[in-house]
Amino acid sequence: MAQAEPAYVDRPRRRGRRALVVLVVLLLVLAGILVIADRVAVGVAERAIADQVRQEVAKQNAQSAPPEVEVGGFPFLTQVLDGRYERISIVLQEVRGSVEGDAISLPRLDVDAHDVRASLDTLRTRQGDVVAETVNGTATISYDSLAALLDRPGLKLSEQGGKLAVTAPVDVLGQQLTVTGTADVTVGEQGKVSLRFNNLDAQGLPDVPLARTVLNNYARSISIDVPLPELPFQLTVREVRPQPEGLTVTADARNVPINAAG
Repeated sequence: MAQAEPAYVDRPRRRGRRALVVLVVLLLVLAGILVIADRVAVGVAERAIADQVRQEVAKQNAQSAPPEVEVGGFPFLTQVLDGRYERISIVLQEVRGSVEGDAISLPRLDVDAHDVRASLDTLRTRQGDVVAETVNGTATISYDSLAALLDRPGLKLSEQGGKLAVTAPVDVLGQQLTVTGTADVTVGEQGKVSLRFNNLDAQGLPDVPLARTVLNNYARSISIDVPLPELPFQLTVREVRPQPEGLTVTADARNVPINAAG
């Protein structure tokens, strides 16, 4: 006849399972602490970078809302030890500056710095360069700001079918006509945005050469080179595209110090 096993035989097994549960809980707690420490370190770095960006904007006699900075990549602390960061994103809202006496409005400027190099000693002492291998920027020039530069009563700019469109009242041989048309938008020398209105027309335009001459002269008067404010981080304008919210400007740079001291 088989004898029942003593109840105390299961106790070591229960103790082993209990120890395993305790170990798992401890590991989870430790992981949570490390994640919290990592996020705290990110917050400190983002505030420091935001302060340096604020100084950079001030050096260029510009104004903006407080910079929004996000350091990408996880975990952050391993990037600190390695001295290389995957991505740093910077957003500047309501950027305003003055170039050649003309006010330029940039409702938003987005900057993405990739493969950023910064030693631990540089971060600790704030001495030395924080260098980004590539920097990409996107800004928007509001149509109201452009219309103010053209300084023509009643003139309005917008995007139509991917082109910069204009509507304006013009006096043609004593008649008040509504002129419409589009412009060629290109990037000129020194990063200036060139607007060339070559295709204007008006309903009811008198069929006489002088009326067409008046319209052509008006087109030349509103065809200008728009001086952009100096972009931070040595960004060079590469492309301009009309969008519903304004002219979108894309720019880039390579091997750029992104700290104010650099």
